[in-house]
Amino acid sequence: MKRKMKMKLPVYAKINLDTGVTESFTVSEEYFRKYVGGKALAARLLLDLMPKGTDSLDPAAVLIINTGPLTGTGAPSSSRFNMTFKNVLTGGIASSNCGGSFGFMMKRAGFDGLVISGRAAKPSRIEIIDGSVSIHEADDLWGLYAEEAQKKLPVHYGKLVIGPAGENLVRYACAMSGERVAGRCGSGAVMGSKNIKALIAYGTKMPETANRRKLDRFIKKWIRFIKGHPMTGDALPHFGTTGLVNKANATGALPSRNFRYGYDPDADLVSGETLAEKELVKNSGCISCPIRCERRVKKSGKEKSDEKEIKGPEYETTGFFGPNIGAKDIRKIIDLNYTCDLLGMDTISAASSIAFAMELKENGIMDFGVEFGRIDNLEETLRKIACREGIYSDIANGSKWMSEKYGGREYAMHSKGLEMASYEPRRSVGMGLGYATSNRGGCHLNGGYLALLESIGVLSTDAQSPNKAELTVFMQDGMEAVSASGFCLFSAQTFVPAIFFNLGPNHIITRITGKIATHSGAAVRLLLGIKPLLRFNSFFLFPHAEALRLATGFSMFSGDFLLLGERCFNLERLFNLREGLTAADDSLPDRLTKTPQPSRTSGEANPDHIVPLEKMLKKYYKVRGWDPQGVPLKRTLKRLKIEN
Repeated sequence: MKRKMKMKLPVYAKINLDTGVTESFTVSEEYFRKYVGGKALAARLLLDLMPKGTDSLDPAAVLIINTGPLTGTGAPSSSRFNMTFKNVLTGGIASSNCGGSFGFMMKRAGFDGLVISGRAAKPSRIEIIDGSVSIHEADDLWGLYAEEAQKKLPVHYGKLVIGPAGENLVRYACAMSGERVAGRCGSGAVMGSKNIKALIAYGTKMPETANRRKLDRFIKKWIRFIKGHPMTGDALPHFGTTGLVNKANATGALPSRNFRYGYDPDADLVSGETLAEKELVKNSGCISCPIRCERRVKKSGKEKSDEKEIKGPEYETTGFFGPNIGAKDIRKIIDLNYTCDLLGMDTISAASSIAFAMELKENGIMDFGVEFGRIDNLEETLRKIACREGIYSDIANGSKWMSEKYGGREYAMHSKGLEMASYEPRRSVGMGLGYATSNRGGCHLNGGYLALLESIGVLSTDAQSPNKAELTVFMQDGMEAVSASGFCLFSAQTFVPAIFFNLGPNHIITRITGKIATHSGAAVRLLLGIKPLLRFNSFFLFPHAEALRLATGFSMFSGDFLLLGERCFNLERLFNLREGLTAADDSLPDRLTKTPQPSRTSGEANPDHIVPLEKMLKKYYKVRGWDPQGVPLKRTLKRLKIEN
């Protein structure tokens, strides 16, 4: 007999901007049990509600903003909310995750999610206040920077706004909640296409949980575990994500000059260590996060009165506005990061598209006034992109679109149309496989983040070994489940045991374990095949599963958790297939698959330093339970209980 659910089902608000009508609906118990929340449940709803073939920026397109069951419970790193929509850059599915206060407050206002369709007749804002939803004109906010717009909204409310880039439909415009960013895939452009400048939320209702007492006890233990782990309790608090700069550079995995190289001799000038020494004011972080990896720095200004404390750059921003464009000024990177936040623009896609424009000039194809090593004009360039001024409107469309117009496809560094993250896959080939198979495009997170086990982690597998199919699938599924539950993915960075951090990367035990992990495919495949038998929870695998079990009241063990992730990944794949993406789109630029990475000093190249993608994909599809064309087999969908 099926155990009766103790927790109330998620409540969503459906908002039709064409008519101004809003209504609430309750997610079915079947959907809640199978998809839980976050990007998994949102993918199911998007597949159900968005008409096939609808353009990302069409009024009929659907935007889903939702939370996970743990959002607002006080569980570590659980303040996240998710935005799911049709990807503006790829035409497939998009999910963009954010740690700002909006999701937390939306949950307290009585809603687990929003389903938004249509287009408001005038610039508008949506208010979610203590169980009610209303739409109001926002002419006074339109045209403002994201920071200025938020200042005009009530102080204690959760906020989600766009900047000029979103208003002008820059394809990689983002949405801002406080200083946190729903960065990728064009979330800001989707809001702009709907004439929505802002959403605000406020409420006093605490989330219901099935077993509050046991959950609170578990949370206390989990926080102690996170704070005691060398990665989440030491490395990330001390250096933030920019602490990865020197690590990636040392292994040849730091993109330099539009991914031409994987090493920059001046990388230390923009490293986490340098940032901490010269610019760091203090640490901060998202609501309910014990890791505190955010960097707080000073904004530079012409006058003393212009100075203020702002959010510092993350690793991706530092890598792309640093070595990847030939720059080495950490102060300038801070300013460029802040400019992108004001404009509401994804730093990864913006900087990567600029790097592509730099290479177009270098090859005599097109001159956008940008060149490698020059940074004095980039703030103005970013403003021109955000306003789609003249030729800069082309850069606003992203590197894939630019390469189709001007040429240079072999060095347009994207997958499926989404610019890749700051890890050079020729020296991290599992990360290359992840980029190619990621449902949202060139994403390290949706791609499984194999760079953690290849080029930037203390426990490293052979970065050039192509036998990464099983590890990639395992990591992808795990990260999907973490996101669906409402957690930050950094909360999962404790999966490498602390002993290896204490021993160090060069200790014989660490090195031997890394070699074993390189050849662990068969063992991981066995693990993937027996998920229903994994009836346990542990701090050393996915503590999130136990928190989810205590919060919801239904069965959730490590195996169920991995099944949740696998179900989500396959569901997103089905959306992409429906919208016309195929196995041919599981690709990387020729620079990464056909040109061995050259040495920055000698120019010589090891022929093994490429991504053997074709070979890797064949095995990956098999491990996934897909046919040779990358389509999930009927038996796979049946096992996962996915109705297509």
